[in-house]
Amino acid sequence: MSTFQDLGLNDYLLQGITDLGFEKPSEVQEKAIPLLLNSEEDLVALAQTGTGKTAAFGFPMLQKINIDSRTTQGLILSPTRELCLQIASEMKLYGKHCKGLNVVAVYGGSSITEQAREIKRGAQVIVATPGRMKDMISRRLVDITKIEYAVLDEADEMLNMGFKEDITAILSHTPNEKSTWLFSATMPKEVAAIAKNFMHNPQEITVGRKNESTTNVSHEYYLVNARDRYQALKRLADANPDIFSVIFCRTKRDTQKVAEKLIEDGYNAGALHGDLSQNQRDLVMNAFRKNQIQMLVATDVAARGIDVDDVTHVINYQLPDEIETYTHRSGRTGRAGKTGVSMVIVSKSEVRKIKSIERIIKRQFDKKEVPDGMEICEVQLMSLANKIHNTEINHEIDKYLTSINELFEDTSKDELIKKFFSVEFTRFYNYYKKAQNLNVAEGSSDRDEGRSYGGSKNSTRYFINVGSKDGFDWMSLKDFLREQLDLGRDDLFKVETKDSFSFFNTEKELQEKVLAHFTDFKHNGRFVNVEVSENRGGGRRDRNRGRKKDSRGGGRRSEGRSSGGNNKRAKSGAGFGASRPRRSRR
Repeated sequence: MSTFQDLGLNDYLLQGITDLGFEKPSEVQEKAIPLLLNSEEDLVALAQTGTGKTAAFGFPMLQKINIDSRTTQGLILSPTRELCLQIASEMKLYGKHCKGLNVVAVYGGSSITEQAREIKRGAQVIVATPGRMKDMISRRLVDITKIEYAVLDEADEMLNMGFKEDITAILSHTPNEKSTWLFSATMPKEVAAIAKNFMHNPQEITVGRKNESTTNVSHEYYLVNARDRYQALKRLADANPDIFSVIFCRTKRDTQKVAEKLIEDGYNAGALHGDLSQNQRDLVMNAFRKNQIQMLVATDVAARGIDVDDVTHVINYQLPDEIETYTHRSGRTGRAGKTGVSMVIVSKSEVRKIKSIERIIKRQFDKKEVPDGMEICEVQLMSLANKIHNTEINHEIDKYLTSINELFEDTSKDELIKKFFSVEFTRFYNYYKKAQNLNVAEGSSDRDEGRSYGGSKNSTRYFINVGSKDGFDWMSLKDFLREQLDLGRDDLFKVETKDSFSFFNTEKELQEKVLAHFTDFKHNGRFVNVEVSENRGGGRRDRNRGRKKDSRGGGRRSEGRSSGGNNKRAKSGAGFGASRPRRSRR
């Protein structure tokens, strides 16, 4: 492998590299830096998160710009505020010996006038989020008509977040003769389209194969019933006492809910999602970087700004909707040459996604068993024993030894050890001694089998008198029901919409809650009726019954409850729609 000296970097950049403690370039740096230094060609670089992409484009840009000029020559676009700030900070560290260098971060949630003032002082490099940069261009607070280098960092994620129009608008204000460098973890068709429309015969470098996961990360999945997902998460955390993890959920609501439950159960946890204020997000990220939070529950978008090298585990509490997103998630661990583990908690209906992910990342998943209670007790006990064994003695305790020895003078060594370790062991033993086996065999019949149209004895199928004529598809109806009933994503399943009525399933224990909520339930002036379906399969009897009830104005329960007001359908559109022992705070 080459050294940084071999790549052709100037002395002042090499001095900065020495200060940072970098020893050898990563693969993407080794491939990209010489190419960018020695040509003005466009570049598409595909490399996983955590492989050193910022340095791969940062060092060449700093060497090629004219630091004596106050003109903006380099523009770096990144998807989130956190990543924007991170890149700007790293660029300043790379160029700390470049006298006169001014790198300015431009992002939402901070004063736009102050950012404009910093740029006016002379910013050779601007690092920006697309939304704020577009805003500044429209207000004529920034001039990027003379830039020589444009970088699209995490291009796939920017497009996933809906920034395509903003990127297009921003690049339209830049000169045609600039060099464009696109860095991305994956190469979906949207990224390929950007490359085609805004780049001229770009060179392409790939670290590994396209969309492939880094070899530093091992991949595991745990098969459980959907309603046991949270219990499985807790067991995985307890089985890894030194865990420092990012836990991914699909939605902001689920992210907040899981984080709150973890905190309630005594874990050092926090939530990171788009509904938090910028100050709240900063506080959470600072606590995570300082290891004050061991389990950070995040949405995919919010996690784009996480750049912490010591993450031991990524836990996919829910798989992402886009399979390619898994690559970004697993890239949060196994960074800077370290190893990591990516865990996935799945129900039977999701196992097929594991095979799809394997094809994309070119890695095999190991099917693992969720540990049972006694395994966890043993792990926790030995973890405590090792910590005590490796603890450096604080001799300030010496003055208390006489009193302590008197207290235990009749206690044998073995009995003393047992007493000491029982303080921690008993907490876990009492909690887990009657714990059930959460594992599900892939070919077995289990509670999730109720998630076929036929249902099962452990699930209930319901009829509801709204359908596609009311503006619902299965997804919007599911969201409406979840919000009304305050249910998790996996608590509702097999949602099937027809023209004027629909069906859905829940586990049987939720039946009373569902029916109680929709008793005399009125929304936008109309009665919404939910009943247990007579035909569990949702077949012809259900359909005929649904049409008959619908023609009477929405079902048996709603008849006679208003003077004729319920005889006409209101077409409302889509808008109608035992406690665990507390963990010690480490």
